[in-house]
Formats: sequence, C-alpha cells, structure tokens
Amino acid sequence: MTERLILASTSVYRRELLARLRLPFEVVAPQVDEAPREAEAPAALAERLAAAKAAEVAGRCPGAWVIGSDQVAELDGRPLGKPLDHARAVAQLQAMRGRAVRFHTAVALQPPAPAALRRTTVCVRVKFRALSDAEIETYLRLEQPYDCAGSAKCEGLGIALLEAIESDDPTALIGLPLIATCRLLQDAGWNLFAQLQAQAGSRGSLEEGR
Repeated sequence: MTERLILASTSVYRRELLARLRLPFEVVAPQVDEAPREAEAPAALAERLAAAKAAEVAGRCPGAWVIGSDQVAELDGRPLGKPLDHARAVAQLQAMRGRAVRFHTAVALQPPAPAALRRTTVCVRVKFRALSDAEIETYLRLEQPYDCAGSAKCEGLGIALLEAIESDDPTALIGLPLIATCRLLQDAGWNLFAQLQAQAGSRGSLEEGR
C-alpha cells in the first residue's frame, strides 16, 4: 500500500511538476505568513517558507509525508516576489533586462513524526535579454505571469525573455526542483519505485477482482 503524500501548496505549477513522479498525492493549502523578515537573504527566505509550509501542513495531517516549496528571485541581493499586478510586473522586467537574476527554489520534506524535517535549496542563474518596453508589454499581455516570482514564466512564453539558464535541476525554475525532491524522499526512506510498484500492484489486484 502506498503511503500518504501531501503537497503543501496551491500552486498549479508545483502540482503539475509533482504529478510527473506518477504518485498519488493530495494538495493542502498551507497557512503561513509569507512576509520576509528584516534583512532576510532571498535564499534564506525561500528555505524558511518551504520548511514552514511543510511543518504547518504536517501538523494538521499526522502520519503523512509532506512536501513544501517556495521560490524567491534575487536581484542585487534583494528579493523579487510575485508581482501580482501588471504595473509591478513591468517594473520587475525592466529592472531585470540585460541582467543576471538568481532564482532560489527551496524544497522541504516532513516525514511522519518523529522524523526530522529535511530541506534543501536549488539556485538557478538566469540571464535576461535586453528587452524593449514593447516586448515586455506584449509578453505580459499575452502571458499574464502575475503569480510567478520575477514575472518570468519560463515554461511558457517567458522562455523568449531569456539568453541563458544555468542550473543542475531544470525543474527548479518552474517552482519545484524534482531532482532535489526525489533525493530528499530517498534519503528519508521513501523508495519512489517501490511506491510505484506497490501502486501498480494494488491497481492490478483491483482489476483482477472485477
């Protein structure tokens, strides 16, 4: 029997990424204050929020394996969050054009108690093209990436904004680093392929009983 797995996020992007692992999972919205602390570094902010999301949902769902994640973009040492509206998205992209921006994507895993929470952060360096105001405006009107950190929806039209991406985990930029997630699960004793085999076996047994 497969164990209960929960994604502590309402992000459709993270949901789609985790679904690539072909495991059944639930989605629970974390109740966490995401405001940054004074002078908090972007990477530290991402890791703290990912851990807080996993821990908060795990507290409400005992016995489950809970994954939390958060992403913070960094420009000149300062965090860039989700723009949420058109004007802020324009300002973000104007500030980033022709520049290198770092996207810090943290993932945290809370196994069933009493196991300790595990976490890691993946950094992606992104070089933006020298975008014109017209290109920025067209991109935003078509893509409307107002729920994406730094306004860069790279899995869509946002890829046309970029000159280069440097990362060990390409899924990190979308919002959930799957290589790191698999590693955290494996290190905590969750065998992905054993879970998939158990899932397939359970489904086969049900079909035979029809």
